[in-house]
Amino acid sequence: MPGDLPVMLDDLEELVLRESFSSDHDAVAASASVVAALGARHLGVPPEPIVLGGVTHLRWSFGTPRVLLLGHHDTVWPIGSLRAHPWAVTGGVARGPGVFDMKAGLVQMFHALRSLASVDGVCVLVTGDEELGSPTSRALIEQSARDCAAALVLEASADGGALKTARKGVSRYEVAVHGMAAHAGLEPEKGANAGVELAHQVLAIAAMSGPDGSTTVTPTVMSAGTSTNTVPAEAAVAVDVRAAEQAAQSRVDERMRALAPRLPGTRLTVTGGPNRPPMDAASSSALFKLAEQAAAELGIGPLRGVAVGGGSDGNFTAGIGCPTLDGLGAVGGGAHAAHEHVIVEEMPRRAALLARLVHLILKGRR
Repeated sequence: MPGDLPVMLDDLEELVLRESFSSDHDAVAASASVVAALGARHLGVPPEPIVLGGVTHLRWSFGTPRVLLLGHHDTVWPIGSLRAHPWAVTGGVARGPGVFDMKAGLVQMFHALRSLASVDGVCVLVTGDEELGSPTSRALIEQSARDCAAALVLEASADGGALKTARKGVSRYEVAVHGMAAHAGLEPEKGANAGVELAHQVLAIAAMSGPDGSTTVTPTVMSAGTSTNTVPAEAAVAVDVRAAEQAAQSRVDERMRALAPRLPGTRLTVTGGPNRPPMDAASSSALFKLAEQAAAELGIGPLRGVAVGGGSDGNFTAGIGCPTLDGLGAVGGGAHAAHEHVIVEEMPRRAALLARLVHLILKGRR
């Protein structure tokens, strides 16, 4: 079984201690240097660094790529989070910012590839802006996946180690309301209250969610006004949309762009749109069966596959038609939360599963 657990934990500690908040390009660049050195130790060659829009991504290619292994090294944790959430391994559980999402997945990936007799036909892509929606890396991801027979995504597993066989598509919007300021006590009637208009829009937006939960439209961050005695001239709301099907994602987009103001003197500006297409279960079905075979051969099954609401870069690879299986990374929980953790005894098993799956794909058993 690939992966000496003490070495894996040393590697994981090295990655976690190098904080990599997505919005801090210098921190992401420093993290990329650590990931590059770690990958070079295990794979024998340094990566190709790719800097796009100030964000550092890493790519290793061996021969003509047929299998894309996809991960990211940025996290949602601001620099300094280690002070409140220090790296620790206690009771078989590793903790620290980004340990589950998804630095343990990177460690498992490098150890899995190191165990293979040959990595000819493998491409490894580790991006630096996934947590922001992959604004600079999307085209790179799609280009890397376009001619591959499979994309294997090292995002953390679902509950209990389940693989992620489908993901909802993600859209993001901001609705800005423009009104007119006035003194709230002397002459409020002369204003156009952007805050009240925003309330109308928030209710209209929330009503776009589907009754069965397959499509969710959620108003999130809101703002309005500048002082307690002034009619708000500006207001805004951010909107998060998740849709299981492309048609539903498109319908919500049409409805968002058709929003109209209710109050005289106000107007709306709607920006944003679809960010990630849905990852349909059909894109993962053959790979999941192959993963089940790999698990059975290793004696570590049975596997479960689940559909999840969160998006990943696997949405992009599936969206261009590349068969994609997600959630092959760490087993644990608490992504983006204070209780983020990894079950360390699962790390060698997950590395073994990935290694066997890559081997089967490269041998043409799909």
